[in-house]
Amino acid sequence: MRPYEIIHAKRDGQDLAPEVIRELVEGYTRGEVPDYQMAAFCMAVFFRGMSDAETEALTRAMLHSGDVLDLSDIPGVKVDKHSTGGVGDKVTLALAPLAAACGVVVPMISGRGLGHTGGTLDKLEAIPGFRVSLSVEEYRRTVAQVGACLMGQTARLAPADKMLYALRDVTATVESIPLISASILSKKLAEGIDALVLDVKVGNGAFMKNPEEARRLAATLCAIGRRMGKRVTALLTAMDQPLGRAIGNALEVEEAVELLRGGGPDDLRQVTVELTAEMLLLAGRATGIADARQKVVQAIDDRSGLAKLREIVAAQGGDPAAIDDVSRLPHGAGTREVPARTAGVVQAIDAEALGLAAMALGAGRSRIEDRIDPGVGILVQKKIGDRVAVGEPLCVLHHGAAGAESPEDVAARVLRAYRIGPEPVSAMPLVLERVAEPIAPAEVVA
Repeated sequence: MRPYEIIHAKRDGQDLAPEVIRELVEGYTRGEVPDYQMAAFCMAVFFRGMSDAETEALTRAMLHSGDVLDLSDIPGVKVDKHSTGGVGDKVTLALAPLAAACGVVVPMISGRGLGHTGGTLDKLEAIPGFRVSLSVEEYRRTVAQVGACLMGQTARLAPADKMLYALRDVTATVESIPLISASILSKKLAEGIDALVLDVKVGNGAFMKNPEEARRLAATLCAIGRRMGKRVTALLTAMDQPLGRAIGNALEVEEAVELLRGGGPDDLRQVTVELTAEMLLLAGRATGIADARQKVVQAIDDRSGLAKLREIVAAQGGDPAAIDDVSRLPHGAGTREVPARTAGVVQAIDAEALGLAAMALGAGRSRIEDRIDPGVGILVQKKIGDRVAVGEPLCVLHHGAAGAESPEDVAARVLRAYRIGPEPVSAMPLVLERVAEPIAPAEVVA
């Protein structure tokens, strides 16, 4: 079928055969299908949707548009974690070393931040010397020797996804569950993993704003992963306010290190423990969820997770001394408190607005080519349910010498992100739901 016929068929709600989807993706990757036709196809999918069989075919076509890594010669079940993105989400920085310390093999290919959500690669690069651009040989060696590796996507891993993601971003077709699912799974399965844990964020600071949308995405991801022979589990977690207190790259590294030392904010610790425990279950490293949680907590208490983070940093060219002495991490030029103008209880926080405020300081990028300042960001002092007096700081800005906006303008953004009232209130539960496709443990190849 010609691209025109494929677009026409999907526009009219017809199901497409797997070979038709494969031909379209291959043609687009080779440059034979122009952007305007692929954009029309994405818009047709946005409005008409896709069946699970079509979504699987799209995922396979994107997966096989480039290299698919084979890590079968490395002993152990390979498990990764993917987050749909949120504000202050530095879970990966603690989760990967904790899982590896508990015996899980963690090959992890992450992305950069764009817009109000931060990127794991940007956070890792706040550690002096840390290299996220590795060859496939270096990636394999690090996974085999250390048990975990955190790197960026190479040009040959799911190239169709890189092209499609950029196209969807500028054609208002990002919010399509089949397109999201194929994008996530094609990247993750190209890593050579056996299983995947998904952190599907829900709330005003997340991509999915309501639980119904998040549940549909999680169910689709689990179903398509299962169809492709992988174990996939998803947790729906709250993003109605920033996770933890730090927003910004070096600040988030510091908070993750604090967690691995046995401290850190309670919400960050809880979400990290739950997601890491799911990885242990999928890897067969625990007899049940209670046993898995206990092992993760033990890896925090005995500092083996912290030791594994040092090992990962050293293996990828970073300075492990920065893990022991976080003053070696980048810092902003100065700080500025944002005092409350009214007394009461924090009723709500617009997490997306705080993410955009951190971006205005230079912690994020609005365009992929923008440079970030790793030392700037926001430390949240008051969260939902906290009492606050007039003049008490809601947040502390860590600003640089030349952000996109002045600290005064960013402070005004922060004030607008808070709603303070007289009534006691509680944030939504941190873990809202667990979604998983049933699968027998024997189906996972160690």
